[in-house]
Amino acid sequence: MGCLAFSTFGFSQDTLCISKKEIGQKALAKNLQIKIANENFKSAQADYRQSNALYLPSITASHTAISTTNPLMAFGSKLNQEILSASDFNPALLNDPTKTKNFATKIEVLQPLINVDGMYGRQAAKSKMDAFQLQTERTQEYLELEVNKAFMQLQLAYKAVAVLTKANQTADANLKLITNYFNQGILQKTDLLSVQVRVNEIKNQLQYATSNVQNASDYLAFLLNEDNTNKIYKPLESLDNTIAIDVMNTILSGNRKDIQAMDKASQAYDKMVLSNKMSFLPRLNAFGSYEIYDTSFLGTNAKGYVVGAQLSWSVFDGFKSIGKLEKAKADYQKSSLESQQYKAQSQLELNKTNRQLRDAENKVNLSKLALEQSQEAYRIRSNRFTQGLEKTTDLLQSETQMAQKELEFLQSVFEYNFTKEYVQFLTK
Repeated sequence: MGCLAFSTFGFSQDTLCISKKEIGQKALAKNLQIKIANENFKSAQADYRQSNALYLPSITASHTAISTTNPLMAFGSKLNQEILSASDFNPALLNDPTKTKNFATKIEVLQPLINVDGMYGRQAAKSKMDAFQLQTERTQEYLELEVNKAFMQLQLAYKAVAVLTKANQTADANLKLITNYFNQGILQKTDLLSVQVRVNEIKNQLQYATSNVQNASDYLAFLLNEDNTNKIYKPLESLDNTIAIDVMNTILSGNRKDIQAMDKASQAYDKMVLSNKMSFLPRLNAFGSYEIYDTSFLGTNAKGYVVGAQLSWSVFDGFKSIGKLEKAKADYQKSSLESQQYKAQSQLELNKTNRQLRDAENKVNLSKLALEQSQEAYRIRSNRFTQGLEKTTDLLQSETQMAQKELEFLQSVFEYNFTKEYVQFLTK
């Protein structure tokens, strides 16, 4: 939905109001990383479908036309065409035949029967496909976390603009008051200059805060794969200024999608080891062909078929199979070690994040207290200043501290809420 135009120091932009639920749905539908993950899954799925050749027949059809004076080819062509006569056994014709034409149509069928290494290879492809499916689901979970973080950063950026806008108004009011005092000769020039410096500082901070709104909006547009030219997002929900304390899980879940994907990848490598071991066993395949021969194009004068079965065994291939087996074993061991390392790193990350969550909770409580104290201190100093009981520098310091503590409090709430979501992400 459209909102009022948002003017940023002279640059007018269209402001689009967005909700947290809306951007989550858009991200899942349009995010490029999700699309890449889906294509990776489709690639693995295609590899698995190729393994259907282990059970399904292979059928080919061909039509061949030749013209030959080669003795063997000429005799064989006539024999296939079923037009061989007694005169064709004349030694002179056998050794120096006339030009012979042959048109052959052939349909071949190859049917695998027993292919043990292929069966394990198919299982490996299935495990690989499952691993990519799990990785895609984990990518979706990570995108949800990242989108929520970007949305909260946008909320925080708008809050910072609001705080600094309020601070700017307060500074302008103080500047007006002190200018009047200076004009009345109550204050010195240095007091007025100090306030002017403070006003300029606030305006500069406000400029940076406004730029941060655009930066946060641009990053959100990147996650949503949308063109953000001359547009800026504005969250419908405001940033929470409170936190909800929950008991968080500290144990790493084996059901986490990325951990399951690592396990599936290890299974795939294990199946490849078995597949390479089974390649030393013989293979049994059936074959058949139906052939049509004639002296004219697409003729059907002579027909015949061949059916049979072949038991083949690669006895020695120059250590090629042995080398492939050794490589498969090394890949499996590497995958197992990587899975073990990944789980250990994930538990380490979870432990660290849980500690960060406790630290963030403590930071929220302290920053809230500091904000309340700074607000009260500014109120007291402001009242005393109007009575001529406080210095200008003390008032400016109190005002600066109040704005700083409010920003710190908002930042600490953001950090706690994001850390909490990250813990939930790590324990899914």
